[in-house]
Amino acid sequence: MSVLFSAAADSYGLAVRELRGEFGRDLKIERVGAELGRVDGPSVRELAAACDDGRIMFVRHLTVEIASFEELPPDYELAELVLAELPEYPKALAVQAWTDGPGGGSYYHRLEEALAGRGVAVTRSGQEYVVSCFGGRKAILLGVNRLADSLSDWPGGRMRLARGEGRVSRSEFKLEEAIATFGLELPRGGKAVDLGASPGGWTRILRQHGQEVWSVDPGSLDPRLRDDRRIHHEATTAGRFFAANRVRFDVVVNDMRMDQVTSARMMLDAAAHLRRGGLAVVTLKGGGKNPLDGARRGIDVLRERYDVLHARQLHHNRNEITVVARRHD
Repeated sequence: MSVLFSAAADSYGLAVRELRGEFGRDLKIERVGAELGRVDGPSVRELAAACDDGRIMFVRHLTVEIASFEELPPDYELAELVLAELPEYPKALAVQAWTDGPGGGSYYHRLEEALAGRGVAVTRSGQEYVVSCFGGRKAILLGVNRLADSLSDWPGGRMRLARGEGRVSRSEFKLEEAIATFGLELPRGGKAVDLGASPGGWTRILRQHGQEVWSVDPGSLDPRLRDDRRIHHEATTAGRFFAANRVRFDVVVNDMRMDQVTSARMMLDAAAHLRRGGLAVVTLKGGGKNPLDGARRGIDVLRERYDVLHARQLHHNRNEITVVARRHD
């Protein structure tokens, strides 16, 4: 069966390069949407495993294609196509629907009605199996996959987060998405250091997850964070901070604007102040002629002191790769 994969439109070519690098230069890949491709050969589980451990970084969502249409068939036929792919009759399914442009809601509601007619409840997330429906210019594509192999519980990997009044910066979405996508568990009552913290978006998310935070940045923090006694603003550079620091941290995060290798080397400095097994989250910024090669070089540097657990271009990353790692020595 063919597998449908999604990637950011600007990064689609990088995703194809990674897929062929992992599974062979002759791998058959067809672009079927601005952010969607079809690949024949490897199983969805093989693809998911390569994405989970960072061998493939630019793929965000996977599903097994089961049908394509010019328009969706009648409800009974539509439901039967989905249910025939499952090992047992489900009580509930998650449905993800999207298009190259805005919308996708009409596909969602059609699937919701069709499955409800067969006694199956429909949610947008949180089920063992995910039904994916993509509306392209030439065809409507239908897929089914286990959540465990889908990479993301959002349509095409496009995670949408609420813009609450308490938000300090848009960058918060990146850390929130990483925590949710990779199922990260921050230690209760842990100590975290946020490198390049200003204006404090990642610091705020770390506090929401129960961390005491050392926010390192010569710039100021948002006034809403200044009265929190468990936030320590260190108005200095990361190098000067680590030269004087005596705290052992459980978590280090880094969203600083620097090239991939420089950012990774900063994380090597941080490793000396991180507990063994401590968690690290860093965004490796893209740019240049070969962003994939740059990201790989950054990850190779990180491996000097960390076990790299995940590396992926998430929806809120734009031209970045989020890397999750643990200190290994």
